[in-house]
Amino acid sequence: MKYYSTRDTEKKNPVSSAQAIKQGIAPDGGLYMPDSVPKIDEKEIASLSELSYTKRAAAVLSKFLTDYKYEELVFSAEAAYSEEKFRGGATGIAALGDKQRVLELWHGPTCAFKDMALQIMPRLLSFALEKTGEKRTALILVATSGDTGKAALEGYKDVDHVKIMVFYPENGVSAMQKLQMISQTGGNVNVCAIKGNFDDAQTGVKRIFSDEEFSDKLNKNGIFLSSANSINWGRLVPQIVYYISAYCDLVKNGDIKLGEIIDITVPTGNFGNIFAAYMAKLMGMPFGRLICASNRNNILTDFINTGIYDRNREFYTTMSPSMDILISSNLERLLYVAAGPTRCTEYMKKLSETGRYEVDRDVFEKIRESFSADFCDEENTAKVIKETFEKYSYLADTHTACALYASYRAENKNAADGRNVKILTASTASPYKFAADVLRSLGKNPDHTDFEVIYELSELTGTAVPAPLAALRDAEIRFKDSVGKSKEDMLKAVESFAGII
Repeated sequence: MKYYSTRDTEKKNPVSSAQAIKQGIAPDGGLYMPDSVPKIDEKEIASLSELSYTKRAAAVLSKFLTDYKYEELVFSAEAAYSEEKFRGGATGIAALGDKQRVLELWHGPTCAFKDMALQIMPRLLSFALEKTGEKRTALILVATSGDTGKAALEGYKDVDHVKIMVFYPENGVSAMQKLQMISQTGGNVNVCAIKGNFDDAQTGVKRIFSDEEFSDKLNKNGIFLSSANSINWGRLVPQIVYYISAYCDLVKNGDIKLGEIIDITVPTGNFGNIFAAYMAKLMGMPFGRLICASNRNNILTDFINTGIYDRNREFYTTMSPSMDILISSNLERLLYVAAGPTRCTEYMKKLSETGRYEVDRDVFEKIRESFSADFCDEENTAKVIKETFEKYSYLADTHTACALYASYRAENKNAADGRNVKILTASTASPYKFAADVLRSLGKNPDHTDFEVIYELSELTGTAVPAPLAALRDAEIRFKDSVGKSKEDMLKAVESFAGII
């Protein structure tokens, strides 16, 4: 299988999956996509339902990463999703009443869904370096709104021939997310705050990637740039696995019948997580509506409901910071599928020049065939956390609460329309990563403003603090740097970390 940039209008520059994973972003600024979507049928779903998560992962990945040996994928999956890293299994599914199911994706070492991709991605990259004959060191640059940074740092720490640097918004992550990053161990890692928001961090990283002069300087020092954000196909393709696997679990447990349609709700800001569900649907999975859930920064909700993407709006800092995003990078992949590379390139050019674009009518109609959208403000986020805990004894984090709000509303609409389907909501983080806001949502003001707040939440709810978070109590703070949000400021920080001359 070959991969093309979303902006390769004449499809003249195919690369292998290994090359796509190594590079991260295409030279023209586009994102890599496979030249076709492999299919999956009911017989294969039934077969996968009898396998472990690691074997399911290898089977699905082998459809996309055709230049990898199956044994390499099995090895990578078994190393990534071991019991040591994912206690109690890679994922879990909780039932909230008759129609609602919650897919827990935060059982990994950093207690966020990013672990599902970023534990296996370093192994895929290591194989990619071998397959492409790469002798240089990979310098991975990451912009994070909270969870990607820690998951990438944990996944890539002390990996041979790799350095990783993470930029995060100084006042745009939770206290726990910040503590996880600035205490990260590993001899090849670095973390730096920027005086701006996530979009500033993401824009700065993208501009560094497109700086040819800097790339030449890196090359002379035996280094090349790569990415661990979901713009990298190697980060996105493992996310397809858990939607397929979740359906298999529902079938295996007798919760649904093979072939039965389910809807899926995903809290998302960068669009990668829900795009992975869309890819699974294109493969043939029985997925109905894909419900895109936003917080107060409801740019994706507006786009899916109107066909107009306009980032010229006020940016809000919310209690669900991983969705505080106005530039949704992975939406470009959906535009590529729905509109083709020529129009996709035109839309991206308009976005760069004016901060706005409107898709053509046929593109909008194609998107609406699969997607709907809703958003949840701060008041309703808190209300959902409280009511879900009181009704189901289920504790949700702030991002999952935004998605549950959309799921509950979708359930009511389905009932009114006579649609008898279950809704699977992606739960993207442990509530203990946002303990203070979850505690306030439950009606109790925290007695502490520091690390101890997680124990207040545990005592109030009778739920356990995840071991990886409890272990941070005595963690050494390693990274204190903060720079301006300009590309030049960020570039200086990268040069210093990379030690280039």
